[in-house]
Amino acid sequence: MKQEKEFEMRLAAKPFEKIKNGSKTIELRLYDEKRQKISTNDIIVFTNTSTKERIKTRVIRLHIYESFKELYEKLPLEKCGYIEGNIRSDSYKDMLEYYPKEMQSEYKVVGIELERI
Repeated sequence: MKQEKEFEMRLAAKPFEKIKNGSKTIELRLYDEKRQKISTNDIIVFTNTSTKERIKTRVIRLHIYESFKELYEKLPLEKCGYIEGNIRSDSYKDMLEYYPKEMQSEYKVVGIELERI
């Protein structure tokens, strides 16, 4: 069995709290060189950028798509940190603030499905 790897990622306070309390189980990222090294069963330690608090999670599954638009059409957005009723048909555009379309085209995107450990 392959050795699990451990990754460090930073998160803003709101998504950090949602992962901590279990309401967010899918973290959305660009599928760049760093994320391409992540596999199922690997460990991700998230650090709250405000408080420096840390939580440990295990990767259950990787959901890889061409764009956030496609990802948002396929995955349950409640698991991605959205609150039912706050989901719009163009919610995927929220991710353009972090990852422009050019970057999405170059790398693809990933929904990292997690469980707290």
